[in-house]
Amino acid sequence: MGVSAGVLAIDAGNSKTDVAVVSTDGRVLATARGGGFRPPAVGVGPAVDAVAAAVGRAYAAAGVTSVAHVSACLANADLPVEEQQLAAALEARGWGASVDVRNDTFAILRAGIAEPRGVAVVCGAGINCVGMRPDGRTARFPAIGRISGDWGGGWGLAEEALWHAARAEDGRGGPTALARTLPAHFGLGSMYALIEALHLGHIGNARRHELTPVLFATAADGDPAARALVDRLADEVVAMAAVALTRLELLDEEVPVLLGGSILAARHPQLDDRIGELLADRAPKAVPRVVTASPVLGAALLGLDHLGAPDEVHARVRAAYEGDVTAVRDGA
Repeated sequence: MGVSAGVLAIDAGNSKTDVAVVSTDGRVLATARGGGFRPPAVGVGPAVDAVAAAVGRAYAAAGVTSVAHVSACLANADLPVEEQQLAAALEARGWGASVDVRNDTFAILRAGIAEPRGVAVVCGAGINCVGMRPDGRTARFPAIGRISGDWGGGWGLAEEALWHAARAEDGRGGPTALARTLPAHFGLGSMYALIEALHLGHIGNARRHELTPVLFATAADGDPAARALVDRLADEVVAMAAVALTRLELLDEEVPVLLGGSILAARHPQLDDRIGELLADRAPKAVPRVVTASPVLGAALLGLDHLGAPDEVHARVRAAYEGDVTAVRDGA
């Protein structure tokens, strides 16, 4: 019979899954990485199978067969009912005595704070925001796209950039350098050629995400339309953070607002500066910071929270993931 460890931490995103086995005294016993976690595309069973492969490797390396608690922060767990369904699927695997499932944004939040108190906004392929207090209260949004009021994220920005560029080229909209820079990224000479290539599948749909850095580069060169899109993203980030702070009654307290995901972690000067200015107006006591730590650290800390582990145990597991938080430009 194998030994029992404290926490199985799972951070499962759309593109990859990270797992860590953490002992009750905060030592990271083993880690493993697996593929993306996409229940809407493949179904809950196959999605959990992909996680199971990584968990199996981590358990074998750690020499354990079970843990006291499974702390799983999962992409596509956007609604409480989805968290419940996924928790039931993980419980059926028998990986631990208890299981908690949260949206993966909670992992980024917990990775960047010393206690479960603060707000995180994540902007990668999509955009999401969550907040928490030590008493267990949380704030969150459905974050499932336009039907839940969302705007932004890499995919949304690419779509907006294409819209403006297409209208600029055919005369329905105002001029923008995006009409040149977007097709040029793919070696094409016009928006018409890019539209055709995307529509006919000559350029795969997944490659649209490549246009988001082009948008930011065009904005940095001074293009008004591109700059307006970057400013609008900052507006959305701050709107979500301010609402979450208000819901948690933290608006009047000094509290961290963590910024994560590939877009916010890229440290675009215009975006950073605009977020700092807007937060100073809407939430003057908020302290914005960028989180670059592996989100699996946050999943592990949430698991240790559940077990009531002392501060020194939290500190030990955090030490294994050093260099995780840096100050936002002019915002800390």
